[in-house]
Amino acid sequence: MSEENNKTISTDSDTAKQEENFSELIEKSYTALERLRPGQKVKAKVVNISGGNAYIYLGGKSEGIIDESEFLDEDGTSRINEGDEIDAFFVAVQDGTRKFTTIRHGYSTVSLGGIRDAFEAGVPVSGEVKGEVKAGFEIMIGKVRCFCPASQIDLKGTREAKAYVGQIFPFKILEFGEDGRNIIVSRRALLEEEKQALIARLKETLAVNAEITGVVKSIQKFGAFIDIGGIDGFIPASEISYDRNEKPENILSPGQEIKTKIIKLDWDNDKITLSIKATQPDPWSSVEEKYPAGSKIQGVITRLAPFGAFVKLEPDIEGLIHISNLGTGRRLNHPKEVVEAGQQIEAYVISSEPRNRKLSLSLQPRVASEKIVFPAEGELVKGTVEKIMPYGIFLRLNENLTGLIPNSEMGTPQGTDHKKMFPEGAEMQVVVLEVDRVNGKLRLSRKGIMERTEREEYSQYLDSSKNSVNSSSSLGSLGDLLTAKMAEKKIPGH
Repeated sequence: MSEENNKTISTDSDTAKQEENFSELIEKSYTALERLRPGQKVKAKVVNISGGNAYIYLGGKSEGIIDESEFLDEDGTSRINEGDEIDAFFVAVQDGTRKFTTIRHGYSTVSLGGIRDAFEAGVPVSGEVKGEVKAGFEIMIGKVRCFCPASQIDLKGTREAKAYVGQIFPFKILEFGEDGRNIIVSRRALLEEEKQALIARLKETLAVNAEITGVVKSIQKFGAFIDIGGIDGFIPASEISYDRNEKPENILSPGQEIKTKIIKLDWDNDKITLSIKATQPDPWSSVEEKYPAGSKIQGVITRLAPFGAFVKLEPDIEGLIHISNLGTGRRLNHPKEVVEAGQQIEAYVISSEPRNRKLSLSLQPRVASEKIVFPAEGELVKGTVEKIMPYGIFLRLNENLTGLIPNSEMGTPQGTDHKKMFPEGAEMQVVVLEVDRVNGKLRLSRKGIMERTEREEYSQYLDSSKNSVNSSSSLGSLGDLLTAKMAEKKIPGH
């Protein structure tokens, strides 16, 4: 055989092998496609769009179809083009054609068989909410009547029934029983799957201290729920404004777009805590500069408490006038004896603690502590009874100083009526127990004076006895000492 003939035979043989291999590949491709399981995901290329269908290439000479409506926007604009690669899910073989869906808008079918195929494939179907029935809704999938329990129409089911009637939604088929006479569907199951998928994506992007934009969904007394793109975040009332007296509904409104900061992420419970305050400068950071000690301010009394009156200086800054600083010159039972809520006042700054958000005020200018002469602890002082309270007596020492004698330091039997025993204006000598120079407060004791007097008398007695023994040599016995002591106490003229 010639070399030329050998080449021809070789070429024909190679061609035959290539055709055989190509046929095997096609056969394998068809075999693989025949084994597609309902719900199986495939990646395919769109090869043609016509007749209301999108045709996708499945390998070999096989194609599949997807209802074009799954790719149309509300205005009818198509979101796909020939040549696009998409992910699709196998539904079933209908009339020799492999039907697929993208699931995004729900598989469109009008037949009972199509619903069964979707049930077996685990893919959603598009259905219209025809009306409300007992315990749920009537759903029409094509011409097939289905049932959706009320609890399965939404994630929370808080909307009124009329909000769903006439709407077309994707539904997941939960049950396909009695040959299609008992079909139960759920919209909630799909919403939960979407929510979990969204949370999975957000876990990769969200972080504490990140600033995000959201839309106010609902407002409650305890805070506001914010839609941050498919899931809800929550802003506690304390994180809406620096003004603690402002109500959430006075600051936010449903549908309002706001900027927030993430302050806590609890993925185990799907909770995202947000803050508006964290996106704004803290007004308390400049309080010491704006309201130095001794400065005069103007404000409005917002509320009264048994211990004092709260004064608003600006929207986010509030100070307190303690009941002892209302400047009446007398003890008060309640601030309402001097001021009232809503009253415009002038006051003076005593001190500020920005870190603790405290601003102490007084109705009268405060006497500088360095001008006050404080007694020393242990010193004996005199004063007049100013006010008698259930817990003790206030004793005024001078124009700038008042001290408290607690009942435990009065030295009187339990149950004593101090108002009768020590009327206002009565003088009293006490000993100083504690001195608080910062707040100008003293803790006094009447009992301490009595104990000190007893100790001094006993000490004098001991000294006197000792001197008597040393000076009288004739009195050497105990009887002589007693006789001498009695002689000292004998009353003249008796």
